[in-house]
Amino acid sequence: MSRIPPLSCFKAYDIRGRLDSELNTEIAYRIGRAFAEVMGASHVVLGRDVRPSSETLAAALARGLQDAGVNILDLGLSGTEETYFATTHLEADGGICVTASHNPMDYNGMKMVKSGSAPIGQSDGMAAIKALAESGDFAPARPGGQITDASATRAAYIAKLMEFVDLAALRPMKLLVNAGHGAAGPTFDALATALVQAGAPLDIIRIHHAPDGSFPAGIPNPLLDENQPLTAGPVVAHGADMGVAWDGDFDRCFFFDHAGGFVPGEYVVALLAEAFLAKEPGQKIIHDPRVIWATQDRVTELGGQAIQSKCGHSFIKQSMRDTGAVYGGEMSAHHYFRDFMACDSGMIPMLLMIELISRRGQSLKDMLASLRAAYPSSGEVNFRVGDQAAVIQTIESRYAPLAVARDEADGLSLSFDDWRFNLRASNTEPLLRLNIEARGKPDLVAAKLAEMRRLIGA
Repeated sequence: MSRIPPLSCFKAYDIRGRLDSELNTEIAYRIGRAFAEVMGASHVVLGRDVRPSSETLAAALARGLQDAGVNILDLGLSGTEETYFATTHLEADGGICVTASHNPMDYNGMKMVKSGSAPIGQSDGMAAIKALAESGDFAPARPGGQITDASATRAAYIAKLMEFVDLAALRPMKLLVNAGHGAAGPTFDALATALVQAGAPLDIIRIHHAPDGSFPAGIPNPLLDENQPLTAGPVVAHGADMGVAWDGDFDRCFFFDHAGGFVPGEYVVALLAEAFLAKEPGQKIIHDPRVIWATQDRVTELGGQAIQSKCGHSFIKQSMRDTGAVYGGEMSAHHYFRDFMACDSGMIPMLLMIELISRRGQSLKDMLASLRAAYPSSGEVNFRVGDQAAVIQTIESRYAPLAVARDEADGLSLSFDDWRFNLRASNTEPLLRLNIEARGKPDLVAAKLAEMRRLIGA
């Protein structure tokens, strides 16, 4: 095949692009051919989300894999974590889920892993896949790869999820779930059936549940403030004890307390760390560098070891594998589990939170209140600026001389006696992301955020 212009859909650790101009069926075909060659694959798991374009792109991707002689284990409509699970469970040479997750309707993408569900970084495959897809300099085609329906793998996946919850510890709970018309609905139904059959005392309310690629309730991205009332309101109206909402491919889940309050991601990491350390004292816990004090202090109090990793799933997964950490969490709602191939899941956190609430005998709101008071934070604030490096230099010049600690593992982190911040360029969007936290001083967080807004705006 002839060479094509550089592919802008290849990002730091996955593929994401605007339909037609950045990602289309020709590009998907090329990615399939390139993935097969670079991975030396003979069997590849293939899944897809609910978007209409996902089916078309998955078909083109499959043709590319087949023309390279690869046999495809087809999951059909499924979540990204089901691709991760099936890749290891079926002993495949790699896995690809066609998904745009929470991106706008005119986008799509792919999340890829190699054998053992290990992440593919720039140096160990991603750059080579991109270069080969662009050049089209493929080995001679050897068509003949077969497509096998592998959707029955979901039963084994559900059995794996059930290993993460102690059913005997569960108390009666009314749970509201919002699938956002994404891929989560059918998978959750399979999990709910297993839970109820095993005696879990759950009263489940489903909203926006049926998969619908037109997303009649809007793109499922519960991290956005404007989308949170879609779950918060029904939680209160139904008198639920907790609400859970997922993004489109459900590798992220988001929590709401019984009063409809959204639970920020950094506090979820601290709570899930507690859930694991209560069962396995002394374990390692991975966290990202954006908002850290609640997690670090909670892990230390419980006798664990907190370890920092760069943001992004490929970095966290590698840190999990390198350290043997039992759990890793990002404030963006990605949660990773040693006993789930060190991969992220949007279903396991729900199970752990249900159990934690049951064990502590407290509402999620009450558990959160003490964390909010002790560790107020700004939440992630995004800035679209012309020169990211110049802005970071401005902030560094202003604050670095006053800092008591400095960390450049991922962006710029500066710590002071009673507050700290992390400022970093996004791996996936042309944005600067700012997070500020303090110890027991919400007014200080607000003041420093206003101060840094002025500096960045200037």
